[in-house]
Amino acid sequence: MNDWTEKDLKYIWHPCSQMKDYEELPPIVIQKGQGMYLYDIDGNKYLDVISSWWCNLLGHCNPKINEAVKNQINELEHVIFANFTHTQAIRLCERLSKIMPEGLCKFNFTDNGSSAIEAAMKVSFQYHQQTGYPQKTKFMALTDAYHGETIGALSAGDCDLYTKLYKPILMDIKKIQGPDCYRCPYGKTRDNCTCECFEKAEEIFAKYGDETSAILVEPLLQGSAGMKIYPALYLKRLRKLCNEYNVHLIADEIATGFGRTGKMFAFNHAGVSPDIMCLSKGLTGGYMPMALFVTTQKIYDAFYADYNTGKAFMHSHTYSGNPLACSAANAVLDILEDGSILKKAQENAIYFNNIIKEKFLTHPNVGEVRHIGLINAIELVEDKQSKKPFDSNLRTGYQIYKKALMEGVILRPLGDVIYFNPPLIMERKDMDFATDVAHKCLYEILPASK
Repeated sequence: MNDWTEKDLKYIWHPCSQMKDYEELPPIVIQKGQGMYLYDIDGNKYLDVISSWWCNLLGHCNPKINEAVKNQINELEHVIFANFTHTQAIRLCERLSKIMPEGLCKFNFTDNGSSAIEAAMKVSFQYHQQTGYPQKTKFMALTDAYHGETIGALSAGDCDLYTKLYKPILMDIKKIQGPDCYRCPYGKTRDNCTCECFEKAEEIFAKYGDETSAILVEPLLQGSAGMKIYPALYLKRLRKLCNEYNVHLIADEIATGFGRTGKMFAFNHAGVSPDIMCLSKGLTGGYMPMALFVTTQKIYDAFYADYNTGKAFMHSHTYSGNPLACSAANAVLDILEDGSILKKAQENAIYFNNIIKEKFLTHPNVGEVRHIGLINAIELVEDKQSKKPFDSNLRTGYQIYKKALMEGVILRPLGDVIYFNPPLIMERKDMDFATDVAHKCLYEILPASK
């Protein structure tokens, strides 16, 4: 163990970690990043196929983003965003307005994804209070959801790993049994269903819709639940249901935005628009903490009045609209603007999914390979026929993760779901390497005849 690692363990409490695990697997001290790779202080390199918590969109130390942030820091590092503004923020919102789903045109800055969710919930609630629907005080969300870790966002979530302990202090958010396409109770698949499971949403709306302000949804991809993927038809039907009950549809595109699902936004697959969309992660290419909620003119207008009416949205963050973050986001849009990155990513996504299915589906403990865009997930099960999961105490996915680190690939699992969520720039040679390592480590932890 080097001096830096010892100092880390002396002072730092790492997020989303059981620190006792670090006795066996100490923190790896990263010195630099370049493209798809991270390099530690001992000279080892690691292929980052999880985009460093899904935010690194265009590779580490991207030269164009680097230059944009360097230039900005010499001009303006920060300014209060109440009654002041700056050109980077204005330019960013003007450009985003041209690519947003139809109707989304007003941008509010926060500093992280959880905060954007909180702000969106507050806006929805206040909107109904100010437009004659004071009874609309409830929220809905899907089971297995993840929307962040502040109290409101955590309340909307449904992953026990994050929420179970805190339930006594969480909001009472009504949960709709969400789509489970791998273990479909209707005996359907993603390719042949008409979202029969949507009847669960209809039941909850019939009971609570008149009292509900908004429903939060991760469109098409429930990330922390294990990269669970469901059909776009579900969103179309949900849009219609929200219209019938005057319920806002809040799209949590924090993890799915900016090309992750093969289109700019996951809602583009459905051809409908939410009332509020939350963005972060890929927004700045993983460079700077920043988030947005984007909403409609109709919602915005409900807050536009004389100050003494008390209708203003009195919600703020110190780093709202930070110029450095805005400059990084503008550089991301510069790179994505001509569409070539997305086009190549879409082509590579077909290759990536094909080699993953070829290498992994024959393993007796691989229950399913699912994908959307470049995102691929391999669900490991104890029994393939019954789809019985492994005992979580075995930490099977974690054992594979540790092996892969020694081989130079970062595979941070979601329970027993091994996944790939790489930067859009990933090349096929890196896909070959990552899948070869994952394949080798899978067979070392779960031996089977090849």
